[in-house]
Amino acid sequence: MKQLITCFFLCSIFLVACNSVDKDDAAGKDFVKIVTKPFTDSLKADTFKVQILGDKPDNMHLAFSISSFDGKQIYDVDIKATDLFKNYIATIDLSKKKNQIKFLQEEVNRFFDDENFMEPAVDEADVPDANVPDRAFFDELKKTKLNGFIYRLGKESKNYVAWSDKEGKVKTYYTCCTK
Repeated sequence: MKQLITCFFLCSIFLVACNSVDKDDAAGKDFVKIVTKPFTDSLKADTFKVQILGDKPDNMHLAFSISSFDGKQIYDVDIKATDLFKNYIATIDLSKKKNQIKFLQEEVNRFFDDENFMEPAVDEADVPDANVPDRAFFDELKKTKLNGFIYRLGKESKNYVAWSDKEGKVKTYYTCCTK
């Protein structure tokens, strides 16, 4: 009888071990942050959403989208986790899956920090430089005074986006490296 109980106990442990989910792989799933801020209109709030998609760090990405106050998706970009990892490998230990997932979760947690919302996107005193891809759009933002949003593409690379009333879409108004 003792052998039967021991055998049953060992089989149970084996089955549980074989069917358990890897916590490192599951930790990034369904990690979502959503905020509402004025963007396409200075009075109405649009929805900003970022989430971690993918089942393992090697194929995970941050999916960032903006939906206008009327529910229409106006911006959508994917940022590969591996691209983010490459930028931080010298300063952060990202050799383990759990560290990679923790890093991505921290990126999502900081994604919508207040400092990333520019109100307005461009001030009257701002002068376009070599990092402004579209000077006409830059000037449009000076006139409309619409808000902008900054997100990181890596340690030293940021993308500044805002709504173009003229073109009816989100456009990049500044992209650069921070030094």
